[in-house]
Amino acid sequence: MLLKIDTQAPIITVMSTATDTRRSNNHIALTDAAARRVQDFLAREGGIGLRVDVRRTGCSGWAYEVAIAQATEPDDHVFEDQGVKVIVSDKAFAMVDGTTVDFVHDGLTREFRFRNPNVTGECGCGESFTVG
Repeated sequence: MLLKIDTQAPIITVMSTATDTRRSNNHIALTDAAARRVQDFLAREGGIGLRVDVRRTGCSGWAYEVAIAQATEPDDHVFEDQGVKVIVSDKAFAMVDGTTVDFVHDGLTREFRFRNPNVTGECGCGESFTVG
């Protein structure tokens, strides 16, 4: 999955990046670049960590919802990687378990990329995904 955040305005676009390797590590991992980017957002906007969720949408069924978390819910799964809390809703956990989140800055493009081993298909535009 690809998350694009406009640094001038909080506009978020999500795109998929599937992998064929399935694994269950009971966590969400952040690369160094992603951890730094989330820490920047937390320093500017406050919050306790990065919330990762999913919603039904698009032609493939699911899309990521990503936001700065202000609190946790009783059913949330909470992980910490590189000093950043990652909070995942219970309904999303099975779909995103084992995902690695990266942040890429290439020219004018600044975006989070999600390498999710659970993705089995995605729509042509990459905005939604299917899990097996």
